[in-house]
Amino acid sequence: MTQSARSLSAHILPTSATMIGVCMTVMSIGHLGPRDDMRLLIDRLLAVDALVFLASALLSFISMRTQRAGARLEAWGEGVFIAGLGLLALGAVTLAFALR
Repeated sequence: MTQSARSLSAHILPTSATMIGVCMTVMSIGHLGPRDDMRLLIDRLLAVDALVFLASALLSFISMRTQRAGARLEAWGEGVFIAGLGLLALGAVTLAFALR
């Protein structure tokens, strides 16, 4: 596979790592407010989302390092990344409605 064909993985990898940091930051900021059941739900959602972004980063990294299965792994990494963005959006909406 050529370098240009794998350019998507080169973007997914650092962006996924950044999104892990975003999830951790939102979780940390959330701990400044009162602790209730909704906060616990949001924390768990963001923790799972951080793992989804980690999976995306790993798939992207491995796709850049392998020749044979690179395109397939890159496609999986892209799909997992999009799922992570969806979970993050769900977390943002949940957080917005949980604020009092």
